[in-house]
Amino acid sequence: MTREGWLNLAVLAALVAVPAWALVMDEPFTITLATRAVILALAAAGLNVALGIGGLVSLGHAVFFGLGGYAMGILAFHAQNYTPLELFGLSVPGTKSMPVIWLVALAVSGLAAFVIGLLALRTSGVYFIMITLAFGQMFYFFSISWAAYGGEDGVSIYVRNGFPGLNTLVPIQFYGLCLAVLLAVLALTAALMRSPFGLALNAARQAPERVRAVGLDPVRLRLAAFTLSGAITGLAGALFADLNRFVSPSMFSWQLSGEFIVFIILGGTARLFGPVIGAAIFVLMEHWLGQLSEYWHIWFGLLLLAVTLWGQGGVIGLLTGRARAHD
Repeated sequence: MTREGWLNLAVLAALVAVPAWALVMDEPFTITLATRAVILALAAAGLNVALGIGGLVSLGHAVFFGLGGYAMGILAFHAQNYTPLELFGLSVPGTKSMPVIWLVALAVSGLAAFVIGLLALRTSGVYFIMITLAFGQMFYFFSISWAAYGGEDGVSIYVRNGFPGLNTLVPIQFYGLCLAVLLAVLALTAALMRSPFGLALNAARQAPERVRAVGLDPVRLRLAAFTLSGAITGLAGALFADLNRFVSPSMFSWQLSGEFIVFIILGGTARLFGPVIGAAIFVLMEHWLGQLSEYWHIWFGLLLLAVTLWGQGGVIGLLTGRARAHD
């Protein structure tokens, strides 16, 4: 096994050991903190499909995160108020079932990613970045003016949604559920990287003309990756809204999209566990340094600068001493 493989196993062990220790020591806040890190890692893992493999730098992935959050918030809001959702002349009942909410979040965010990708992928480079940013701002300001669901005040959910066989109000059970989803997405990403589609997508990032020469369409490959990426990030948004039992326009903010990119760069671009390590470092620094000063972002910025300048391959590259050829 490679050094990166051993590091991934160590991270996986920490994801299990830390919450288990917190459960034994009766530290529910630590479990909640770990849950937040896992959900943010899931969102970044979604972006890593587009950015890490496909080289698509998106500053609008908070759109899909927010859509997943609002999918949860709207369905749970109508369920708790016992009022149907009026949608295109149809009365759709609300629900408190996580599996149903997840399917809706995946469908809505995946569809949005497909439509945005159709437009944004007509360009490349900085133009692609600006188009995704523009869509992010459009959704952000729309949600602020959406008075039916709280506008800028957002929507509160009284009780966390349910999952068959689990009590999601128990922190360790909800954490286990989120961790299982993250591991499933990481397994999917690992399979994708080794698949013919993943290899073709990586080739389209490096040499699109050669990909066209063998009969493949780089735009279609990128669109498929962008759609899958958006759907995964939307699922993370639904889990994040369930964690906080609250959804607001801040889930659409471009700063959040930037944080997802930072998680990937900090952990290691195109590394399987890069988003996990990046999100964990961010949440830990936010918690520990945030208690000391409201300007803790300065120290986080210095860490990111150091890793970017001297740690080719992110933290994983620093610890394993191996950098990917396309880092």
